[in-house]
Amino acid sequence: MKIYQNSNEPIYKQIASQLRDDILTGRLESGDPLPSIRALAQDLKISVITTMKAYDELTAEGLVTASKGKGYFVNAKDKKMLAEQHMRELEQHLTDAIRSARIAGIGADEMCETLRTLWDMEN
Repeated sequence: MKIYQNSNEPIYKQIASQLRDDILTGRLESGDPLPSIRALAQDLKISVITTMKAYDELTAEGLVTASKGKGYFVNAKDKKMLAEQHMRELEQHLTDAIRSARIAGIGADEMCETLRTLWDMEN
């Protein structure tokens, strides 16, 4: 896991984002344990509170669950939950792209054409 101290994104968000990606892409599977809060904080040289905030965010999203005395585990995934998570992430990326396009003076038609071009390049 890589943490960027000089990033505009808070450290707990960076942790949550990387773990979320690992879960949504299947690198972490249902039932897999997450590193303990203390161990992750120690490895990353950050506070336990920061790590806890990241885990709390993932718990609120339903991606992980805490087991008292055992730690945090990836929740059982069903296709509907995964689709919803991916859609939320997509909506956030598109919202960011729209903001950037507006700042750059790019209209909706050009934005859609750029998306179509990128889509075609990926297929």
